[in-house]
Order: sequence, then C-alpha cells, then structure tokens
Amino acid sequence: MKILGSIFKKKKANEAKFPSELRLDLVSQDWVVIATGRARRPETFKKDPVSSVSEEDIDKCFFCNLEGQEKPVLESKNVVIVPNKYPAFLPHPDLDETIEGGIYKKMNAVGFHEVLITRDHKRHMGQFSKEEIKEVVDAYQSRYLSLMKEKFVNNVSIFHNHGKTAGASVSHPHSQIITTPLVDVDLKNALLKSESYSKDNKECVYCKMNEWELKVKERIVFENDGFVATCPFASKMAFQTIVSPKKHLSYFEKITEDEKWQFAEAFQKALSKICKGLNNPDYNFYLHTAPCDGKNHNYYHWHWTILPKTSTWAGFEIGTRIEISTIEPEKAAEYLRNQ
Repeated sequence: MKILGSIFKKKKANEAKFPSELRLDLVSQDWVVIATGRARRPETFKKDPVSSVSEEDIDKCFFCNLEGQEKPVLESKNVVIVPNKYPAFLPHPDLDETIEGGIYKKMNAVGFHEVLITRDHKRHMGQFSKEEIKEVVDAYQSRYLSLMKEKFVNNVSIFHNHGKTAGASVSHPHSQIITTPLVDVDLKNALLKSESYSKDNKECVYCKMNEWELKVKERIVFENDGFVATCPFASKMAFQTIVSPKKHLSYFEKITEDEKWQFAEAFQKALSKICKGLNNPDYNFYLHTAPCDGKNHNYYHWHWTILPKTSTWAGFEIGTRIEISTIEPEKAAEYLRNQ
C-alpha cells in the first residue's frame, strides 16, 4: 500500500493535469466526461466535403415543387411554411385520454406539425447572411404566436436537422415546428432546475452562467450587445454551441425587432463558424423556451442549442447517459472564434 501510495504521489507531482475531467451541467445536473487524455486537435473534427447538388436532385425535390401541393400557412421572400405531409401530430377536438390495464396512460397525439422550407435548395443555413437568418427568425416567431393560441397547445418545439446523421430525411434545407399538449421531459427538467436555482439564489442560473462566461472569455464563440454564443462548460458534444440573450428573457415569442436582429447576427456567426471550421458537418439546432401552458415561467431563460454531429454514442454513453467529449470546450471555442 505504501509503495502504491508513493508511486501515485510521484505520478501526480509529475503530471500537470489529470488526463480526464468530469464536469457537471449546472442546469440538467448531468455529468459529462472531457477526455483530455484522448484529446483531438480541433481540425481533426472536419468532415469530408459533401458532394454538390445536381439539377436532377432539384427536379425531384418535393420542397422545390410545391405548386399544387400543400397550401402555405406563411410565405416570404426566402421562406415558405406548409403543413407536414406526414405529420406526427394532428389537430383534433379531443385528447381522449385513457388508461390501459390500470397502468398505461395514452392520449391522441393532438397538435400541429409544420415544415419551414428555405427556398434555395443548394444553400443551407450555415451559408445564410444575417438578413436571411433574420427572415427565418421572423417566420419562427410568427408561427409560434399563431400556434400557441390553438387548443391543446402547451409547448411549441422548433428544430432543424441538417444532414443524414442528424435525422434529415430530405436534403433540401428545412426546419420543423411541432406543437404538443405536454411539455417534454428534457424541458420539464430544465424548468424545474431553473426554478429551484432561482428560489435558492434569487437569480437566474443562465444569467449566472453568462455572467461568468463573459468574465473569463474562455468559452465564448461570438458576442454582440444583446447575445452571446458559447461552448458550454459541460458540453455534451464537441463544439456544442448555445446562443442566448445576455439579459434575462423567458419567452422567445416576445422577442423584439431589435433583439431579432442581434440574435440573427449571433446565430449566423455561430452557425457559419461551425460549418466553416468543421467543413459543413451534419448538425441539429433547437429552441428551448418557457412553454405556452399558461403558467408563470419567468425564472427560465430561452436559448438555442447547436449540436454538430462530431461523434456517435456507444455503449457507455447509451448505458450511463454520460457523454464523452474528446476536446475541451475552451479549445473548441477558441478554434471557432478564429473561423
């Protein structure tokens, strides 16, 4: 035992840093592993370039040929929104909640499922200008404000899948908007933890994290007067980026015109840096905002999360729900800042 102890002390003294870290996500309370002992250089995360789109692809693309198809619920210069042809949720006057066998609860999947299509088949959102991103944000807000008034709409989920490994079954750039009568487990957990932190500390947990990030400047990808894009301290995936307002805002749908311009700039910078630095990787992005369920969630802080597909979950991640990242968020942020 003494021999082992002396070896450990000698090894510890000679090591500048332990080769892996466990980091705690302050909101979800999930642990992640930053495996610096298996660290990769940022440029090694680049993907092989995707082949260019052919004219034949465009001719066969449903989203490029909407004439005589679904009637748009919103149209603008570069954006069109239509009902999803194969919806997961459908409008219905009754949830029809039932219990099966005294234990299993079920109800109708009542809601709305829409697709936001950007008109240019060849250009994805990582290539958009600030003005084009602003137009998409306008459409997100407009549909949110309309859909939240509908019956059985307690949450509006807005997300975007880019690339096959991110779940995009259609190559034409598009986002999806789905309303649900319930609040999903991930958001519900974030709401509970945010409310608890607010009660205990008399401040918002996201504001506290932003305050620290703006002070140390280690994990910031981009910032302007109103918004900051960061690679979070406990990143669940390499190059994960969160874009959030600097001031405390709970409800995305209440975003002002000036805030939309500032958000569009921050989001455009973050997305374009990821696409440039990682050679147009597959990615998801999604909104987390206080739900529209009629309750007071002023303690929450809305934000968008961008998740590049830089790795695949294996047995450890699936079995433990502890993600392993092979690059420190500080190095990922520095790399993206320089793109």
